Amino acid sequence: MSLEQLYLALLAGGLVLLAGVAGTRVAHGAGLPSLLLFLALGVLLGEEGIGVQFGDAELARNLGTAALGIILVEGGLTTEWSDVRKLVAPAGVLATLGVAISVVVTATGAHFLLGMNWQLALLLGAIVSSTDSAAVFSVLRVLPLPRSVAGLLEAESGFNDAPSVILVMLFSATPLVFDPGHQLLELVYQLAVGALIGMGVGWVGSVTLPRIALPASGLYPLAAFGLGFVAFAASGTVRASGFLGAYVAGLVLANSGLPHRSATRSFAEGLGWLAQIGLFVLLGLLVTPSGLVEEVLPASIVGLVLLLFARPVSVVLCLLPFRLPVRQQAFLSWAGLRGAVPIVLATFPVTQGVPGSERLLEVVFVLVMVFTIVQGPSLRPLARWLRIIPRESTREVQVEAAPLDVLDAELLSMAVPPGSAMHAVSVRELRLPEPGVVTLIIRDRSTFVPSPETTIEAGDELFIVTTVAQRQATENRLRAVSRKGRLAHWFGEYGDPG
Repeated sequence: MSLEQLYLALLAGGLVLLAGVAGTRVAHGAGLPSLLLFLALGVLLGEEGIGVQFGDAELARNLGTAALGIILVEGGLTTEWSDVRKLVAPAGVLATLGVAISVVVTATGAHFLLGMNWQLALLLGAIVSSTDSAAVFSVLRVLPLPRSVAGLLEAESGFNDAPSVILVMLFSATPLVFDPGHQLLELVYQLAVGALIGMGVGWVGSVTLPRIALPASGLYPLAAFGLGFVAFAASGTVRASGFLGAYVAGLVLANSGLPHRSATRSFAEGLGWLAQIGLFVLLGLLVTPSGLVEEVLPASIVGLVLLLFARPVSVVLCLLPFRLPVRQQAFLSWAGLRGAVPIVLATFPVTQGVPGSERLLEVVFVLVMVFTIVQGPSLRPLARWLRIIPRESTREVQVEAAPLDVLDAELLSMAVPPGSAMHAVSVRELRLPEPGVVTLIIRDRSTFVPSPETTIEAGDELFIVTTVAQRQATENRLRAVSRKGRLAHWFGEYGDPG
């Protein structure tokens, strides 16, 4: 490649990156994962669009695996342990037994409804049965869901890539041979060793990073992310689950009191977005649009089996011992988003030379596109209809502010809905737990700093600073006042999230 060609390639890459960044705003407003935009951009750049030639499934698999490692490190670094601590058990059951149930139900549907042989049907079931971490992180974190729901989906999506990869590799063997004892042992080994390596690398980072003085603050986020990727690569080197190792290492690092936590989180999110854009554009280049049309019907049939039967059955059976409310189970059944992971996994049997596996890639691509369009925008209305999102819900606002990081504080935002009993209540009468304070109000597109005597009005958006320790108490007080007014406690209202 000449220097001029290098500049042209870098120019094209920069323009694609900027187009992806700009398009995320459109996808965000529509409630869609940005992956749809990036996939469409890859198709547009492909051989039937602008004309970029790319058909190397092995290269796509390798680059896709590396990108998924980055995305899972980012997922771990941006997940609060307090949100998932009590949800590890149900998430683990969903990520293992739930995936197995979904594989069996989906494969049965593909075999009898589409006439696929059992190997391709099992491969298809294993490919599409895991929820996608990139899609879940990008969509659910903009919804003010209860922590029990959002945390469970995030933990499940971080854990279930490993079992899916193991099953796909198992079903990609030619000839297909079942040895349940050996394969169960292999599954336990990969999950256990991957988790141990992730915890070990995360612990080393949590001990060393706060105790060393790096010459620049920007090196701390780089070191944290590097440790997560070391866990990913080290796990893969010993034939354990790199995906689980990456997620666990990021989770341990993010929740161990690392210096410059906000900067680390922002850096991880930036790298995660870069990996998503590159991965989805690459996968869009891999498919031929003209060959997708005839796969719309098969993909729709498999998607309906997965969405209406396999996923609900797995959720109900796996969560039965944990006594989750039926409304939350219904939302969890519908919110099992698919994205990059299934498309990347669909390249595995292609590189292994499984007969007919090229068709699986097209079916999976169409399924992801169609059902993301269906599921993504419907999540917020469904959550409101199921009364999972309360009208007076708050959300965490991520900011780059050293004082908040030093004080271990958080900035919350709350919109006062019409009909709220908080209307006409003064800031003083909120009586937020110390040291919580309303720092800013947005009213009619105007922003001002309230005084203690400022009266809150319906339609206002309040910005509240509180500490991590008092966040739950602050949210409870805001809910209580929104429901019963300034004398909420007199009426026995204490802001229970339920």
